Amino acid sequence: MFLSKYVHYIVEKVGISTVDFIADLIRAIIALFIIVDPLGNIPVFMGLTEKINPTQRRKVYNIAILVSFILLLIFAFLGQEILVLFGLSIYSFQVAGGILLLIIAIRILVSGNIHENVESTESLGAVPIAMPLLVGPGAITATMFNLQTYGIVSAILAVIIVLSITWIILRSINIIYKILGKTGALVIARVMALLIAAIAIQYILTGINHFIT
Repeated sequence: MFLSKYVHYIVEKVGISTVDFIADLIRAIIALFIIVDPLGNIPVFMGLTEKINPTQRRKVYNIAILVSFILLLIFAFLGQEILVLFGLSIYSFQVAGGILLLIIAIRILVSGNIHENVESTESLGAVPIAMPLLVGPGAITATMFNLQTYGIVSAILAVIIVLSITWIILRSINIIYKILGKTGALVIARVMALLIAAIAIQYILTGINHFIT
């Protein structure tokens, strides 16, 4: 109720109708949700967290959502300035993210694990789950586009809503683990490592192709 009144107050202040605001918000949410694609990435998340116990896994996902929220807001407001400051492009992030994912995929395939130190598994939430899987070049670009096209309120609400849905989906993965069992989860982890490698190569090729053309 409070959020509804607050949004209505902001809508009146910026001088647009509630209907137009809701339409813009829905467009922003759909665009960001499709790119973040938490449902399509479920097997990848399972492959990355297969060696982690349920308690640690929850911490990993909580950190992933928090880091994703912070990163999207930073790039929404300062994205262009950050890229210009370091002389980078969004495609540079794509190549770097692809190389990172490829290394992770190879480690899963070879050793079946990602981190030797189990106590540091929470870092998985920041890299690579938050970035580049959830907050990749596409999500960053979409958030910057939403801010410029639909306004600050719609852009921020879209980030909050999409990441809230993603958090619910991530928390549901523990149920999937229980259904699959240890053997099933292990098989999924190895198979999904191949998918992670394919995603990584696609990231790299897309980034390189932009610079070539």
